[in-house]
Amino acid sequence: MNPQGERWTADQVLALAPDSASRTAGGRLATPGSWSGTGARPDSVWGECAGGGGRTYRTAVDTSDANRPGYECGCLSRKVPCKHAVGLLLLWAADGDSVRPAEESPPWVAEWLEARRRRRAAPPTTRPPGASAPADRRAADRARRIAAGAEELERRLADLVHGGLAGSGGGAREEWDRAAARMVDAQAPGLAALTRELGSLSAAGPDWASRLLEECALLHTLNRAYARVYRLPAGLAATVRARVGITVDSAALLASTPPVRDDWLVLSQDDASDDGALTTRRVRLLGRRTGRAALLLSYGAAGRAPELSLPVGCSLDADLVFHPAAVPLRAVLGTRHGAPEPVAGPPPGVGVEAALAAYGTALRDDPWLDAWPVVLDEVVPIPDTDARPGRRLADAEGGAALAVDTSRTGDSGWWRLVAVSAGGPVRVFGECGHRGFAPLAVWAPELTPLPR
Repeated sequence: MNPQGERWTADQVLALAPDSASRTAGGRLATPGSWSGTGARPDSVWGECAGGGGRTYRTAVDTSDANRPGYECGCLSRKVPCKHAVGLLLLWAADGDSVRPAEESPPWVAEWLEARRRRRAAPPTTRPPGASAPADRRAADRARRIAAGAEELERRLADLVHGGLAGSGGGAREEWDRAAARMVDAQAPGLAALTRELGSLSAAGPDWASRLLEECALLHTLNRAYARVYRLPAGLAATVRARVGITVDSAALLASTPPVRDDWLVLSQDDASDDGALTTRRVRLLGRRTGRAALLLSYGAAGRAPELSLPVGCSLDADLVFHPAAVPLRAVLGTRHGAPEPVAGPPPGVGVEAALAAYGTALRDDPWLDAWPVVLDEVVPIPDTDARPGRRLADAEGGAALAVDTSRTGDSGWWRLVAVSAGGPVRVFGECGHRGFAPLAVWAPELTPLPR
């Protein structure tokens, strides 16, 4: 509305449309039958637009300043405003009965308005040292490429799900490989890797269809998140960029981010090879004072070992700088304030229910999270039996248990854990994931790595 509380005119709305196609498409949507849940307040207009294939697009417009309106929509359009926002505003301008005044806005509208006002009230950011206008242009060009790739991938996922997973067999492996190659062309290596994995799920056993649907849903969520990445909170936006494959330079991160100094306990270190071309080393740490978990990654090419290596079971007084994320976990090793030293005793652990609660909280903030590190205390490894198949780690008191992720836990590691336990409770370090708990080390009484 304008400062006098009046609705905008159709001419004002059409002047906001980015092009003639958007004006035409918005005009087609400016009918009461296209919308539900509409409402208006002096500072906003909102509604839900019915789309094809049973989709519904939540749309809202910040009308508090006619010279600087803001738009929110669940569609993937890169146009601002999109056709749904134009259509909603045209309907509001023309028909007071279809978009009635409301005393309160829905929670999703109120949350978006609050986040938008916080961003507008924040002080302007300055360009970091070393940044340049050409670098900004390259970053913007890459962002457009990734957005186009994500939209293309979204169409493929929609066609697959609408056609039925069982009938399609999940799609041929070659088709997924071609789709992954398209994501590489779009400079989105993260999307490419996730797409390539979908091609292998049709041969993943009798539950392949449910697993494929789960992974398609996560990839769909990531595509939609990237389409609106500039509207997300800073931490979640950083997570989305990292998941699609936009990396952060370690040197720039060390130069621009305050470090976290602690005595970091080295809990595990393992290597994984990508077809022999690249070796990825994962070093998992836990701060003895802060209690923060951290993950260090190091890479070695052409069969060479990664440079970073820390002794498992020792403590290192050092600075870590965490990558920006909704759930900060990955970090870069900064200044070392001393040599690694032996640790007097293990860190405190938690029970099964507390571990699940911690994993659930992390997963709430980062739905694409693969695993969350945790130290379990007083748990007993339970081998599978004919009566109750499936390996588990149970609280010593028997109140709760965690399934063991057998895809990440080899027989040798599992039986070593069982042997150390000897039927009694032990303290175990590992990772909670959506397929269970992967034990990585056990205290016996010294920290002992478990083979994967």
